[in-house]
Amino acid sequence: MSRLGNLGARLYRGEVGYDFIRNRKIWYGVSILITITAIIGVAVGGLRMGIEFQGGAVFTTDTKAKISTAQATDVATEASGHLAIVQELGNGGLRIQITEVDTAKANEIKETLSDELGIPADEINADLVGPSWGEQIANKAWTGLAVFMVLVVIYLAIAFEWRMAVAALIALIHDITITVGVYALVGFEVTPGTVIGLLTILGYSLYDTVVVFDSLKEGQKDITKQTRFTYSEIANRSINSTLVRSINTTVVALLPVAGLLFIGGGVFGAGMLNDISLSLFVGLAAGAYSSIFIATPLVADLKERDPQMKALKKRVLAKRAAAAAKGESPEDEAPVEPREDAATAGSAGTAIGRPRSHGRTPGKR
Repeated sequence: MSRLGNLGARLYRGEVGYDFIRNRKIWYGVSILITITAIIGVAVGGLRMGIEFQGGAVFTTDTKAKISTAQATDVATEASGHLAIVQELGNGGLRIQITEVDTAKANEIKETLSDELGIPADEINADLVGPSWGEQIANKAWTGLAVFMVLVVIYLAIAFEWRMAVAALIALIHDITITVGVYALVGFEVTPGTVIGLLTILGYSLYDTVVVFDSLKEGQKDITKQTRFTYSEIANRSINSTLVRSINTTVVALLPVAGLLFIGGGVFGAGMLNDISLSLFVGLAAGAYSSIFIATPLVADLKERDPQMKALKKRVLAKRAAAAAKGESPEDEAPVEPREDAATAGSAGTAIGRPRSHGRTPGKR
């Protein structure tokens, strides 16, 4: 068995592990910092909306121009009075994109480009895009997002419980905010491809979250009938048992997206590939992060406020404290939850996730 496979098996059995729940405040702080940075980026720099949303004109040439993209940018910007975006096409032609241009202005710009680029006017194709079309796309995207969120909350509330639905919703909002913030910070255009990418990452993010929730749902069966683990400890074991699976699926998904972003977009200069792949790359990474460090710890925080879970925690800690006072190490003793009120448990138990001295696998009843 490979090292990663062996580690996954040990994580699943609870022999090793990282205490995600105990250190949740650190990860909450990291997420808050990243989210604030993203919001500031959007508020200060704003989103660079593509021509599909603002309206304007797109000029394309079928033959190779005799000037560079930088020179074409200067010519188009001066002719239109607006910042032009110029890309070199695979056939050597140019794609010149200018926002807020009407039909009369487009014809004037076309003539200027023809003179300056040395290309006959009939070999320059001009396409006008109205802002109403982009507005329709944006409205439909917001509608689709709202419907998706509502359906997700309803499904998770029925399949699991309302606390998990709330945690998953917060994680999804977290992922979208970070992705949008990255677009604002790096200055990539927001196009219909970006919208498609944003809607796609929601499914990936939700998938990772549901995998952990399903493990947690299985682990919390008859939880109040035992005095070995608190809810937070079971939640932590659920994260660790699915950790390698989450990492594997995320890496496998990120590899082709990274190829699109860094090779297809960076090397070959494919514009729309950048729009789609950046949102997918950032969203997939943020989704994997939120399912592990945000969603499940939030569920544990909400669940620990339940009177039954509070009573369970008191029973678990009292039993451990009693065992520690007697110097005993019963087989059904669980590791002490590393919280402030767990100090009364003394030195009973071992660190969470470590194998016990009596040889039994932690977590088996």
